[in-house]
Amino acid sequence: MEKARIVVLTGAGISAESGLSTFRGNGGLWEGHNIQEVASPQGFAKNPDMVLRFYNERRRQGKTAIPNDGHKALVNLEEKYEVWIITQNVDDLHEKAGSSNILHLHGELNKARSVTDESYVVEIEGDINRGDLAPDGGQLRPHIVWFGEEVPKIEDAIEIMATASLVIIVGTSLVVYPAAGLVHYAPLETPICVVDPNKPELNSEREVFFIEEPATTGLPKLVQRLLAEA
Repeated sequence: MEKARIVVLTGAGISAESGLSTFRGNGGLWEGHNIQEVASPQGFAKNPDMVLRFYNERRRQGKTAIPNDGHKALVNLEEKYEVWIITQNVDDLHEKAGSSNILHLHGELNKARSVTDESYVVEIEGDINRGDLAPDGGQLRPHIVWFGEEVPKIEDAIEIMATASLVIIVGTSLVVYPAAGLVHYAPLETPICVVDPNKPELNSEREVFFIEEPATTGLPKLVQRLLAEA
């Protein structure tokens, strides 16, 4: 029998519980940096060394982070459901936990791409430095979708969301578009469950359930219930 498809939209809140900092919780600063300085094409053009150093530090930090009970609960959900994770996070905690189907909307810290050919994307282990070039001669940059750039995988995410029998939203403020608008592409009869201690605004006529808890406690409870009902 075909498994029901659950689509999970995750944001920085689930990673924060593994010790990774968020950039929306501290007055527009991310690790002390103005977001536009480190997460925009203009910032990279102005000071590439600083931007590369910033993401090198994030990459090193990410390597030591471990999945929390929220990440692990989503893996358990695959016992009886087809689970797709659409994440706004650039870390690899969902991969480390063992989830099977993951779409990174905003890129991945452990990848780099050429500034002159966006299709050239490579896995990286260490730092990216000025002078590290792609085969086309373009400087390598973090494979991150910065503010003002298109989100290349948004169409794939819309297609996945359109087939959801249940949508779970975890740890996202739902203020960054186009990701925040994804829930509107789910079928009208599809219920939505939000797991977040800070109850985000959700303008929807759909059936919405709120679990006002962190991912580490709220997700295991939700998953246990869903597995019992399957």
